[in-house]
Amino acid sequence: MFKILQKTASTGTVTVNYAAEPIKISERFRGRPDFDFDKWKDARPAAEVCPTGAISLSDKGDSRKVTVDYGLCIFCGLCAEASSEQAVRITQEFELAASDRRNLVLTAEYTLNADRTHRGLRKVDRKSVNVETDVENLGKKARETIHKILGRSLAIREVDAGSCNGCELEIVALNNPVHDIERFGIQFVASPRHADMLLVTGPVTRNMELALLKTYRAMAEPKVVVAVGACGISGGIFGVNYASLGGVDKVLPVDVYIPGCPPRPQALLHGILLAIGRLAERLHNDRAG
Repeated sequence: MFKILQKTASTGTVTVNYAAEPIKISERFRGRPDFDFDKWKDARPAAEVCPTGAISLSDKGDSRKVTVDYGLCIFCGLCAEASSEQAVRITQEFELAASDRRNLVLTAEYTLNADRTHRGLRKVDRKSVNVETDVENLGKKARETIHKILGRSLAIREVDAGSCNGCELEIVALNNPVHDIERFGIQFVASPRHADMLLVTGPVTRNMELALLKTYRAMAEPKVVVAVGACGISGGIFGVNYASLGGVDKVLPVDVYIPGCPPRPQALLHGILLAIGRLAERLHNDRAG
């Protein structure tokens, strides 16, 4: 027992102070791909290697519309490797959670040369790269918000609707001493009847559809749903097929989407804190109504 206490004292505090302070990220971490649309001379190579169709093209006459969907993106980096002009680069940005699925999609329109390369950029819709919330303020106000709207801790029920378990590993990490999600008054519970938030991973398999619906219906109002990872948002690498319905919003109303494959623990925390704000809005609207 003495050795354990001695080890604890010598180790000190290991919990990171995210979101009050920026997190140190490994140089090898792959986050959001960033697109320099002015420099991008041909989107076809990137679209051809994208395994999930996150980059898609639509040509009409001498014009092309390029669509980038971060809800489909698995951050593999193949698009950056395929872009010889270095118009695509992999960043370390992970705070991408959005309350509107459309905010994860950006588009660019080009005029084309005779060889179907880009002649000129007409316009870009960059709204997907806007940060919806100040993550530091989210972290500082989390306890206050939870206490105000619930009068207790925030309870989360997590459901694996058919994932590869990559997202589950990151969710489990939220409870370790490094990330310690309980410092915000957030805890995971076994029963949906005790939960305020439903955290869903994986594409919704047809075998899990009914179980997911029953879990959602067992939760008391107000409640919020968070779709985790590319699979939870869009079906990801699995897509829609005989066994998979695709994203969570095909079955349930989703309040917050957290991109990634899998999203790192800080990305999950950012999305959860954003969902707390959505829960507060819902409670306020219910009381006003």
